[in-house]
Amino acid sequence: MSQESRQQVARAVKAVESKKGEDVAILEMDRASGAFTDYFIVCSGTNPRQIQAISDEVQRQLAQAGLRPNSMEGYNQAEWVLLDYVDFVVHVFSERARKFYDLDRLWKSARRLKPADLLKKPKTKKAPKKAAAARSAKTGSSRKRAVAPKSRSKAKQRTRKS
Repeated sequence: MSQESRQQVARAVKAVESKKGEDVAILEMDRASGAFTDYFIVCSGTNPRQIQAISDEVQRQLAQAGLRPNSMEGYNQAEWVLLDYVDFVVHVFSERARKFYDLDRLWKSARRLKPADLLKKPKTKKAPKKAAAARSAKTGSSRKRAVAPKSRSKAKQRTRKS
């Protein structure tokens, strides 16, 4: 995920906190989990009016940065409002709905972040030596080029025999 997207997530978290969203969790989704986004922001509101106010503030803050949600669900019922920004999804729950759906447990492979973590550059995993060697072989290492002429000469020999 780009540093710009991480900054947008940080901005959304700041908006949640400005409206007193409770128990804020930032989940960096594990790529191997099959998640459809990079981050979840999960928080709770104490009543429907606060849940809507949190959702409104997130939309207002991100609109100032030129972002609009791809989709929004649950706003009128205000039990679980979902704001989908593609790279990240904001979930604003009532306390009861949050306990029931328990996204933190459902996506337990996700890494929990603090807002300060979003301002740091994302960590990149180093490839193991075997994987790096395999990649260089696929991209055309000198070893592969040395093998290619032999196979061509065998093809020429077969053509000459015929």
